[in-house]
Amino acid sequence: MPHPGNSNGDKMGLFERWWRQPQKVWLRRALFQAHLWTGIGAGIYILLISVSGSVLVFRVELHKKFVRGPVIVAGSGTRLTQEELKAAALRTFPDYQVDQVWKSKNPNQAVEIWMERNGKHKQRIFDPYTGADLGAPDPAGVRFILWLADFHDNLLYGQKGRFVNGIGAVFLTVLCLTGAVIWWPGVATWRRSLTIDLKANWKRINWGVHNATGFWIFILIFLWALSGVYLVWPDPFGALVDYLEPYGDLRTEPRLGDEVLRWVARLHFGRFAGWPVKTLWTVLGLVPLVLFVTGALMWWNRVLRRSTASQTSRPLPETRLTPRPIFLETGETDEQPIRRV
Repeated sequence: MPHPGNSNGDKMGLFERWWRQPQKVWLRRALFQAHLWTGIGAGIYILLISVSGSVLVFRVELHKKFVRGPVIVAGSGTRLTQEELKAAALRTFPDYQVDQVWKSKNPNQAVEIWMERNGKHKQRIFDPYTGADLGAPDPAGVRFILWLADFHDNLLYGQKGRFVNGIGAVFLTVLCLTGAVIWWPGVATWRRSLTIDLKANWKRINWGVHNATGFWIFILIFLWALSGVYLVWPDPFGALVDYLEPYGDLRTEPRLGDEVLRWVARLHFGRFAGWPVKTLWTVLGLVPLVLFVTGALMWWNRVLRRSTASQTSRPLPETRLTPRPIFLETGETDEQPIRRV
């Protein structure tokens, strides 16, 4: 015989409770904590990767904009030999070793020399007649784009940085999946989570921006995250394609899986449909900045500010109404009082 105190919620299955009253499902609360702390731990990293990616969508166009033509000098006298140019480079950079001297057919074009020291490389151009150092072969704009690309791809740390980037992409994938689950407010109110109530107070507006923006941009950010994992570790994805579509002796047409993987890379960089998609990718790539700021504001308001306030306030009598214990929820029951028993 059922206990008279049992509620209807106790009789519902897990999915039905999540469908109707997800705030009461323990699994959702656990996923909320995973979403919260993943966002706090990886938020700055995701922010930097997203902003740099927005710029690099136009990396080819920016490179063409900043790149300069060959540097021409006023030649007089006899051109230096390759050994003399190496000696001139080593006089200027004595701690380096010369790897390569690149000469042009044009006798008045500056010579590019590549050097190396302890695994670090340097490229400079020199006057082929005087051996004078004329600076870096690439303008500052080109060097910045190359630096930004290395940061976005490898965190400026080679293969080790690329591995860390893969871990970051996994964290972003977790953020997307947990965010998709905890976004669901219940079948009775889900439409409210699609829009922002601009007439509400700033806390509710901030929550609405985070919630609605996350919903509308979810698919794209999830694709960026998953494609980021693929770009760092392509072999498992290729092995999956081989398993699902093994090569046959008579196969001549491209495999569907290979086409899908090629499109994964195109989608990551916005390399299809020309500048309209690139412009859209650049703008949408800044959305994680919005999600990070709104999420940080919710965290600050619900945890840090209340924690500080609790340290400076006296405890209330046991019989008075006290605020609900803080459990970082979405804002539907922001400060409903409950009575201690």
